[in-house]
Amino acid sequence: MKNWIKAGALAAAVIMSPAWAQDATPVGLWKNIDDATGKPKALIRITESNGVLQGKIEKLFRAPEQEQNPKCDKCTDARKDQPLVGLMMLSGLKKDGDEYNGGEILDPENGKIYKSKMELADGGKKLKVRGYIGVPMLGRSQTWVRQE
Repeated sequence: MKNWIKAGALAAAVIMSPAWAQDATPVGLWKNIDDATGKPKALIRITESNGVLQGKIEKLFRAPEQEQNPKCDKCTDARKDQPLVGLMMLSGLKKDGDEYNGGEILDPENGKIYKSKMELADGGKKLKVRGYIGVPMLGRSQTWVRQE
């Protein structure tokens, strides 16, 4: 009987491990929360390719009277005048210990590109994202919430 219990526990651990593994990485769908208002702004899909993370805007949370898919009119690079939905806003982040560093993040509201780093929190349910100029102390942070 004890062997059946051990086998069942092992099977449960094996079945549960893919979900845990997914939570151990920022790959997935995230709701970003505005650091000034505390309100959700967008859904961002983070993907990984060859150990490098990137993130695209999948959905915007906007008031009905606002343009639902505005363009990045303040962007100064190839993203200028591109629709925000589908826009690559996060790129180049690589795992560095418990953090992901070396990337860039675009703030579509002002068109500026900042250095970026991020770190999982709350067992992988939250993502602390920081955009900064020069050194991480000179920047701002947002907490994103995992959606899937």
